[in-house]
Amino acid sequence: MRVARELAGKIQAAMAMLSAQLEEVRTQAENSLFMPGSAQEVRTGVSAMANIPLPPSAKYRYIAAETMVIENSGGSNKKETIASLQKLSTALNILEKYGSNLTSSNRPKYWRTVKHNNPVFRATVDAIRGGRAVLCLYGYTNQQPDGLSFPDEVTEPDIAKVASVTLEVMSLRMELDMFVKDVHPHPEFFERIIPSLTQKDDEEVSTDSAAVSTASDRPWDRLSLPMNSLSQPKGLLSLSSLTSAKQTALSADKCSICRIFPVASHCNTCVQRLCSECDQLFHLHPGRAMHSRVQVASFRPSKTVSASLATWQCSCTTVNTMQQVLCDTCERPRLAAAAAPTVQEEPQQPSTITEWQCKSCTVVNAGSSVLCEVCERPRLATRPPVTPSRPTPSAAVLLDSQWICQVCTYANHAPSSRCEMCDFSRSDPALSPSKPLPPSPIKDLSPLSIRPKLAPTEDPDLKRQRLLRAEGLKLIQLIREGEIKGVSPEEVYTSLRVSGSGSLSGSPCDWVKTELPHRLDEICAIAASFQHSPKPLHSTLFNCAGEESGLEGLKSGTVPLSRAEAKQAWLTAGGDSEKAARQALRDRWAKVKELASLGFTDTAACEEALRQSGGEVRGALVLLQRPLLEPFHKHMWSDEAEPPIDINHPDKQRVCRRLLAVYDLPSWGRCELVLSLLRDPAAPYTLEDVVQAVRESHDRDFIRRVLTKECPICLSVFPHSKMQSLTSCQCSVCSGCFKQHFTIAVRDKHIRDMVCPVCWEPDINDPEHLNSYFSTLDIQLRDCLEPDVYELFHKKLTEQALIKDPKFLWCSHCSYGFIYDGDQLKVTCLQCRNSFCAQCKKPWEAQHAGVSCEQFQLWKRENDPEYQRQGLAGYLRDNGITCPNCRFQYALARGGCMHFSCSQCRYQFCSGCNNPFHTTCAVAQCSVTGLHAHHPRDCLFYLRDWEPARLQALLQKNGVAFNTDTAPGTQTGVCGVIEQKDEGAHQTDSACGAQTQPGQAGLCEKHYREYLVSLINGHSIDPAPLFHFNELLLACRRYQVELARGEGEDDRPYFNRLMKKLIEDVPLGDKVPRKK
Repeated sequence: MRVARELAGKIQAAMAMLSAQLEEVRTQAENSLFMPGSAQEVRTGVSAMANIPLPPSAKYRYIAAETMVIENSGGSNKKETIASLQKLSTALNILEKYGSNLTSSNRPKYWRTVKHNNPVFRATVDAIRGGRAVLCLYGYTNQQPDGLSFPDEVTEPDIAKVASVTLEVMSLRMELDMFVKDVHPHPEFFERIIPSLTQKDDEEVSTDSAAVSTASDRPWDRLSLPMNSLSQPKGLLSLSSLTSAKQTALSADKCSICRIFPVASHCNTCVQRLCSECDQLFHLHPGRAMHSRVQVASFRPSKTVSASLATWQCSCTTVNTMQQVLCDTCERPRLAAAAAPTVQEEPQQPSTITEWQCKSCTVVNAGSSVLCEVCERPRLATRPPVTPSRPTPSAAVLLDSQWICQVCTYANHAPSSRCEMCDFSRSDPALSPSKPLPPSPIKDLSPLSIRPKLAPTEDPDLKRQRLLRAEGLKLIQLIREGEIKGVSPEEVYTSLRVSGSGSLSGSPCDWVKTELPHRLDEICAIAASFQHSPKPLHSTLFNCAGEESGLEGLKSGTVPLSRAEAKQAWLTAGGDSEKAARQALRDRWAKVKELASLGFTDTAACEEALRQSGGEVRGALVLLQRPLLEPFHKHMWSDEAEPPIDINHPDKQRVCRRLLAVYDLPSWGRCELVLSLLRDPAAPYTLEDVVQAVRESHDRDFIRRVLTKECPICLSVFPHSKMQSLTSCQCSVCSGCFKQHFTIAVRDKHIRDMVCPVCWEPDINDPEHLNSYFSTLDIQLRDCLEPDVYELFHKKLTEQALIKDPKFLWCSHCSYGFIYDGDQLKVTCLQCRNSFCAQCKKPWEAQHAGVSCEQFQLWKRENDPEYQRQGLAGYLRDNGITCPNCRFQYALARGGCMHFSCSQCRYQFCSGCNNPFHTTCAVAQCSVTGLHAHHPRDCLFYLRDWEPARLQALLQKNGVAFNTDTAPGTQTGVCGVIEQKDEGAHQTDSACGAQTQPGQAGLCEKHYREYLVSLINGHSIDPAPLFHFNELLLACRRYQVELARGEGEDDRPYFNRLMKKLIEDVPLGDKVPRKK
């Protein structure tokens, strides 16, 4: 029992270690699957997953691998079962392609669906059990009549899950391939779940069975305990067989990447055994440069190697036998070709092979190439049969002293290190072109004794190559000299043939410059003689019955050839003058026929055009078309006006074509619509208006409405193009009324009167509307108004913007405005040259120098008789109305209507609290419509209804003194306060004239109340403490103060609580004038 428990603990520890190793390998492979260009890492991870000694039920997390293998392993013996597993492996290969497409960054166009009618799908995936279940794991869960698809709400596949499923599919397929090839390190996992694998036929006994250990020799088969029982010894033996005999024979001596060269190092990080070349290339990547590697001593391969171990792995992870050149699955050639291991002893290969020599053409190729770069024969192909050749006495000596160039295959002598033909450097001087020839059968002949007697003979092939090389170098030199002198290579070659009879000793460039023009004139003369006597030419040039007309044309033609034509024919004929003349005439007639096919039938004109253009058809065509285009050019460049389109022209199509050309209408139907509207006698439309309306729509009724717009000012009918509208409203007026309205507004009215003449929108009191409105209005008025009117508009617009500047001042003498940058109180107007105070805006007096405005005001009250005579009327005048928008001061009282309109900026506000009057209220809870303002509780708008005694009581309660006596010298009985009055359509400033009352300082009751309220506002006194109960409730409702009354709350506590809440929550007016 103790041994069993210890064994069970070891099994559990081994299983935990293998599970952790599986998760690590799985994570690395999934990360590599997302990275582009990491196919080698993916293949390494899949191979590592397949070689981990775990059963399918414990190794695969997503796919039911064991169930798929059991359900798809049909047959009564091993041969039939292997065939069914091969079919399953093929289906898994197709499923792997589906998963790879989903994880790829460049997915196919139709990745969302899998069609059942696909022949590949029906023959592979649909032919096995569990194939559609794997597709469902990929995400193809929506069943369609013709296949499977992703659900409509899924826009992207689950890349992480698809990658995990794809890796398991790749690992299972690799395990099946290794099991079918009989190279699986742990075949007992499949033999246990497939009983038919243990039933072998006589035909299945292979010749290498002696090299492969039998089932009775496997330690894991000697025990019959089940694999799923972790507490029994058999599982421990199976899990500990990581380095079994088969796996050691398969991977211990060969590289895990190329499967050819011996292992030189072992990487502990990526768990691979690599040769020196693959180790250097694989760990050259920066991400793998820091891997820990251990050098492994190479060993000599065994003389007898089992055929089942001679395998190679393709880039698609399929394991193939070494005898197969192409992969069974993807039909790709081997990545690195190597001869299959044989039972004979082979010489020891070097650990690193960077080049290999083709046995057919002797070209040295790179070590990674499979096919020869020159003859494209495979690397393993044997030497082709050698054709017997005439032996030479010095053949062995020549072969020993020659080397073959890798670029041009030229045979060079051994002492030289660069190719004599292509000047390419020799990569390996020690490499000979082929194996040495067998020794001469004449053994008694000594080379030392016959070498002085035999005369040195040269190989004819080498001599021919040497001569060709010398002639080629000379020709290249002559061509380069010709390029410098402006002579083409064709001219150089042809001149060599003519001048030197093929010899390269002459100077062809000089001959081309001196003799070629005479030769070309000779060719032109020969061609002219052929034109005058065409019978000799008839048998060679015009030997067809259909070309008799061409002969007649050449008979009558007297246009000679140009030198360019003669030169081209001379080059074509190889320098033969007579042949060149015939060729020139033949080319001339072919070009004449080509021009005739384009519509130019005048043979003489065509020949003349060809002569002037040097025989080029394109240039001749330009010359022939130039006279035809002359009327068009004159019409295009003439100064005459384009004739108008005649709508009543009888040719309707001509009128429509002109409409299309001139007005660029979208279709022919629109042109006919324009023509029908213009020909309607009851519709007096202009052509431009109709064209613009037709461009917008093809509906006839809509076009008629667009063409008949009524101006609301002059009540005339105009088309829509003649109407103008502002961006602030939907009103439209004709262009004449629009121009007249804004011309009058600019010249005679204020800038704020420039609104719509129909609805008088927008509300210019809003600053945001003001800026956006005038920016668009400026664009409209630029092309509408006269230049002087537009300049005046810009001047007023500039003044309107300057008013908002804090440094802008209005003159108190002439109402002229300007910007003042100084820091002195005394300011001199630039217009009237009078001075005033920059702070209090009062006319400047000498007594104001050096004292503040308050001290100067107090001095005037005490010392100025005229000011004392005016009394409180002068006080109200000095503390008059100041516009909050432009800061212009008015020496007027606030009594009467509180609505005040500034004459400078047309700003409308309350003269008691300076809050604006508007029609569109910005307060969300306001339900008042029309022109109104919101006043604070200390505004004159509410306090003017109080009796003077109540106002005096409020001042006395706060300790503020007030006047009740009439100032000496003032007029008694009549109020002299200046105020603004409406007289008809105008507003005038005049004295109040109302009767005064005793005890009110010589003012009427209205202006005395205004005087008392000015003192209340000047001292920031809150009138709420004197509110009655009803006034308090009304004020709370007005300012949204909660009026909820507590249960059982008395009137006095309720009144005190409301009073406190009103004073704390609702402050006094922030714009109320606070001047004392």
